[in-house]
Amino acid sequence: MNVVQILPLPDQPAASTEPVVDVARSVTKAEPNAERSTVQPVPEPYLLDRTFHALLARFTGGISPTALLLAWLDWGCHLAGAPQRRMEIAERVVRDTGRLLEAAAHATSPAQEPWSVIRPEGRDRRFRAPQWEAAPFNIVAQAFLLGERWWHDATTGVRGVSRANEAIVEFSVRQMLDMLAPSNFAMTNPQVLEKAFQSGGENFVFGGQNWCGDLMRLLSSAKPGGDEQFIVGKTVAVSPGKVVYRNELIELIQYHPTTAQVRPEPILIVPAWIMKYYILDLSPQNSLVKYLTEQGFTVFAISWRNPDARDRDVAFDDYRKLGVMAALDVIGRIVPAQKIHALGYCLGGTLLSIAAAAMARDGDDRLGTITLLAAQTDFTEAGELTLFINESQVTFLEDVMWQRGYLDTAQMAGAFALLRSNDLIWSRLSRDYLMGEASAPSDLMAWNADATRLPYRMHSEYLRKLFLNNDLAEGRYRVGGGNISLSDIHIPMFVVGTLTDHVAPWRSVHKLHYQVDADLTFLLTSGGHNAGIVAPPDEAGHSYQVMTKAADAPYIGPDEWLKLAPHVEGSWWPEWTRWLSAKSGEFCDPPPIGNGEIDGLPDAPGDYVRT
Repeated sequence: MNVVQILPLPDQPAASTEPVVDVARSVTKAEPNAERSTVQPVPEPYLLDRTFHALLARFTGGISPTALLLAWLDWGCHLAGAPQRRMEIAERVVRDTGRLLEAAAHATSPAQEPWSVIRPEGRDRRFRAPQWEAAPFNIVAQAFLLGERWWHDATTGVRGVSRANEAIVEFSVRQMLDMLAPSNFAMTNPQVLEKAFQSGGENFVFGGQNWCGDLMRLLSSAKPGGDEQFIVGKTVAVSPGKVVYRNELIELIQYHPTTAQVRPEPILIVPAWIMKYYILDLSPQNSLVKYLTEQGFTVFAISWRNPDARDRDVAFDDYRKLGVMAALDVIGRIVPAQKIHALGYCLGGTLLSIAAAAMARDGDDRLGTITLLAAQTDFTEAGELTLFINESQVTFLEDVMWQRGYLDTAQMAGAFALLRSNDLIWSRLSRDYLMGEASAPSDLMAWNADATRLPYRMHSEYLRKLFLNNDLAEGRYRVGGGNISLSDIHIPMFVVGTLTDHVAPWRSVHKLHYQVDADLTFLLTSGGHNAGIVAPPDEAGHSYQVMTKAADAPYIGPDEWLKLAPHVEGSWWPEWTRWLSAKSGEFCDPPPIGNGEIDGLPDAPGDYVRT
């Protein structure tokens, strides 16, 4: 297990590589019309305050202590002023305790059923093993689950507490309880004790070796163990292609065709810059890029450069100009007079939505369709990620980024791990260190560990304009000196949400139904933010629901949509490619690779993905 996700090093320096930006400028041969933002950064005020906050963040993991304190004060004061609510909670505790004591008194009786007081929730994997049904471990587990329920009752439903503060308190308590779960300790985990009895204690020896190995990798900033078999360009990100354009922010990859003829309309993939682009080109058996080329599509993909302290003043709009718009310019020269199918994943989808709205406002009709994968355009219900986004937290985070010039990869990994701490932290600790079983490496986990940094100015603008102020959804977002509106988008859209997404909850993604004025096909697939998207047709266990809403059709809310949309077993990839094919022309000869100005540019996956 990679303990860097659990114990982030906020002051870890950036990789000591040569300035990629200088190389980029020297080899770029086809500059698009887009220019880098000319807005000069404003001198930062309160330098002493910022320095103090950056120092404090080293001890808080980047979490604002003021935000936590205010949330706990809000909850504590309102609970103290709610005597009837406190009496109600106390009555539940007394009642449940009596039932638990009765179950404990008859724990060894053959007639006593396990989980007679409380059962784990369906998604709770900690107590699924049959060993947890035996006494006394079943009683211990039930006592813990009751404690979880008591605290949930105490931290939610208190009248007067703001919804945001209630969520912060409930989340904080849940993190502490997750840490204290009986599954995390050898003496209260029957699986660990059974493994120790069968192996003569070897599991603790192997667990200690796993811990020492993770500690050494943490101290040396090495990649997680087992990731050595997943090498970019050799075992992952291996779809054959060529970098056909490079600027200071992106490399544009054009993939070689694998069919004799192709659809005339190319596909542009806009990935999130929070991670490396090759999530959609992992191993050959689960590469969306490979699948698309096999279906006869010409595919282009943006590979973002990993920024460092020198890029502190790169603006969010620079990602639109030097990313999406620059790529469209180049593709237009390689495949002229053709509409472009644009695909955006996660933050890349949000950026693509902004670019598409601005293009629609300005009469730019180069896009033929838009596909959004787990991408949000309204951030009022953005899931548990919003726990880290309020005025106090954003200000604190800005001060942390101000000192370094970027947001560190370890801090981001730790924040995302906390959203699913049971699966990503504690269950892995139990398996690796108590059971002594090394986690099986996977290409998806190797990609997840290959994180990127985020420039100070860009990330600050993103958090404030989109998360904090929700400017895009409410019509206040400005591009090129004027406001943009998602309602200006009229081209067909294919939008994918994932059922168990903690980053972009599908109900939040579903809000596009009343934001755009276009034919919209919404698909809800099984799985989470990453595993739900990487769903090759040959892989079992995938399913989805899908339904199309015409531009002039009445709105259907998410709960009603869930009841009406047909359920289909299998991967969503064929459903999407059928939709794309229906929006494309007849097959023709493949376009050339590049537009004659690619000398000195590398083959795919390029150079930026390796930094």
